[in-house]
Amino acid sequence: QRTYFTSGPNAWRNCEKPFSILQKYCESTLKPFTLFEGKKENPDRIVIADREYTLAQFEEGTPPAGEVGPAHERLALHILHTFNLVPEHIETRSLYSPVQPDIEQGKIQLWVDIFSKEAGSPKPPVVIDERKPVKQELRVIIWNTTDVVLEEESITGEKMSDIYVKGWIDVINDKERTDTHYRSLDGDGNFNWRMVFPFDYLPIEKKVVVKKKEHFWSLDETEEKATAKLKIQIWENDTFSSDDFIGQLELNLNELAKPCADPDHCGNPRKDPGLNGKTMDLFTQKSTKGWWACYKPGVPEPQGKVEMTVEVLAGWEAEAKPAGQGREDPNQHPVLEEPNRPATSFLWFTSPFKTLKYIIWRRYKWIILLLLILIIVALLIGIFIYSMPGYTVKKMFGV
Repeated sequence: QRTYFTSGPNAWRNCEKPFSILQKYCESTLKPFTLFEGKKENPDRIVIADREYTLAQFEEGTPPAGEVGPAHERLALHILHTFNLVPEHIETRSLYSPVQPDIEQGKIQLWVDIFSKEAGSPKPPVVIDERKPVKQELRVIIWNTTDVVLEEESITGEKMSDIYVKGWIDVINDKERTDTHYRSLDGDGNFNWRMVFPFDYLPIEKKVVVKKKEHFWSLDETEEKATAKLKIQIWENDTFSSDDFIGQLELNLNELAKPCADPDHCGNPRKDPGLNGKTMDLFTQKSTKGWWACYKPGVPEPQGKVEMTVEVLAGWEAEAKPAGQGREDPNQHPVLEEPNRPATSFLWFTSPFKTLKYIIWRRYKWIILLLLILIIVALLIGIFIYSMPGYTVKKMFGV
């Protein structure tokens, strides 16, 4: 126990408080001990021999109000830890079976507290019921992409990419994907697409809990705990071959890399707060929006940038504010409109007229016009040449 708590699961259990234990230790070791109580902005100080101790040396920030004890008790406990006087003892023992006595079957860990009878009856035992995960829901809205590497060439030779985005929570692997933004000529993609990931979470351990059967014939489920990580990938859609991977992003929800407000700063080591180590706890912050860079393993430069809203809700909040996947009903919290994509964004072989209008005509219209003029001139010359012999004969015979 590193901090002196008066309530909650980490409440101090010994009948004697840290300050009293420290006083008795100093008396038994003949070390001078003095407490200087703090006033207003001056904190409590404890001086032992020639060394001065304050809470600022051990604690950062403000501890949770209502759970921690007085400042001098907390400071005394920190000092006792520096003397290694109040360590909690965890006993670890191996387990063996009579059938195979030489092979270890696992380990058991015991939490051991030893109390002095002279100090009176100890406090009630700590409740050690199994921790149960709570329902959470992660909602990710993919708004846009930009600066995506163009992987393909169109039938007219233009560099382009058919972009879509995948997302899932690590270890759960229930993947979702956006629709496809076809024929992006500049690496920009527009989606307005919501992904919804329900999951079980242990707040104290900060772990995602997944229960599943290892094999379809297994009778019991196994439980796996893992760090809450969101994985985002950008892909290039190929109709007649396997899709091409472009780049990916991995976000630890407990230490979420802060996004950029400006896509031009995204991936810049000097301007990207996430690359500079600035993080946030999404379970505390609840929601954030911005741009993140996606990378391909082994390639230092960003392969694309994605604009997202990442939000985590408690189970009861998710039920109170339902939202559908993609742009499906209930399309709310927030309402997602159809993306404003350019007219050239379509699958070319499903729309022959659009292909002719936006791809062939747009790129080759002057060549097509020139060919039409040449064809018309050639037809006129051909008609003239074909009509020439008959007209000449008529003139000769005066017909």
